[in-house]
Amino acid sequence: MKQVTLTATTAFGLEAVVGRELAQLGYPEQQKADGRVNFHADLSAIPRCNLHLRVANRLLLKIGEFPAPDFDAYFDGIRDLPWEEWIPADARFPVTGSSQKSQLHSVPACQGMAKKAIAQRLERVYDRTLPETGILCPVHFDLRHDTCSLYLNTSGDGLHKRGYREQAGEAPLRETLAAALLQLSVWNRERPLIDPFCGSGTIAIEAALIARNRASGLLRGFASEKWPAIPAELWLQHRSEAIAGINHGDCEPILASDIDPRVLRTARDNAKRAGVDDIIHFQQQDVASLSTKRKYGCLVTNPPYGQRLNDVQQAQELWTTLARVTQDWSTWSQFILVGSREFERFYGRKATRRRKLYNGTLECTYYQFLGDKPPAMDRTEPRPVS
Repeated sequence: MKQVTLTATTAFGLEAVVGRELAQLGYPEQQKADGRVNFHADLSAIPRCNLHLRVANRLLLKIGEFPAPDFDAYFDGIRDLPWEEWIPADARFPVTGSSQKSQLHSVPACQGMAKKAIAQRLERVYDRTLPETGILCPVHFDLRHDTCSLYLNTSGDGLHKRGYREQAGEAPLRETLAAALLQLSVWNRERPLIDPFCGSGTIAIEAALIARNRASGLLRGFASEKWPAIPAELWLQHRSEAIAGINHGDCEPILASDIDPRVLRTARDNAKRAGVDDIIHFQQQDVASLSTKRKYGCLVTNPPYGQRLNDVQQAQELWTTLARVTQDWSTWSQFILVGSREFERFYGRKATRRRKLYNGTLECTYYQFLGDKPPAMDRTEPRPVS
């Protein structure tokens, strides 16, 4: 089977999490850089990774790399790559890209030139004009330090678009980040989970998908699913294997609450579309009423942190309330993502560890408060990724 070079892109700070996911999928040999994890594999990795990666943003197929100190080198380098191996004569191939610390810093200019270079190559190979009415083959260039890397985007839409969320709350947490928060915690399906600020339910739903071993991409399609260069039977095989791997057994409770009944309705609808509404208990509840008799669970949440002064003050009051109602939960571990460096002051305790993450473009801190370990903790229990 054809060997390829692939790149799983990710938010800054989550490279190790994506690396661990790839290793679990059978790709332990990796090269990590800021916002990306590179690896070599055969074609089967394209359906497998698109279906199963929970934290990566997209999966890119590398077409080539070359020095690009000026527009002539850039144009010639792109034109000389074997695009016809992947892009059919009638395919649509929009171009996106980025430039960092390179002489060619105008992304729009580079987009236009890349499009022209690829078209020139394909028109010569196919001996025809390009109608661009067929399947989608998105092209992406990455200019760094005057070196250009060219890719095809095998995912199409970002992998955070799972297919279950038609509506979101006012400040939605991306599905990929929610999955990362869970994987950076000590939670597993053998421990209860609580999200007291669940909003549209993303953390709880992602937890339920993990508990069920349900592939995150089962409800959606991918750009490369229609590419002739990737046998359709590969996609059918990996979709069938993903469905067969779903675990319908019992797991510890997943509890999601919010004070707003409107977002709870949205959360329930999202969970139903995701196929996990039967294992999430949604409840309308003020955080001041939060309680549990269970032990050794995990609280994973993204509470309000506000941008305007009044919102900030209200958020700080919520943090203080959460600290008060959980102060005796010594067996529980708490993992809280907040866009404030003052959180610990209002929470009244110091985190076991902190991690800088990004919710979109907003820099946040993931505060991790580790509770007591279960008396007979399984040696395989996950620990936070370092």
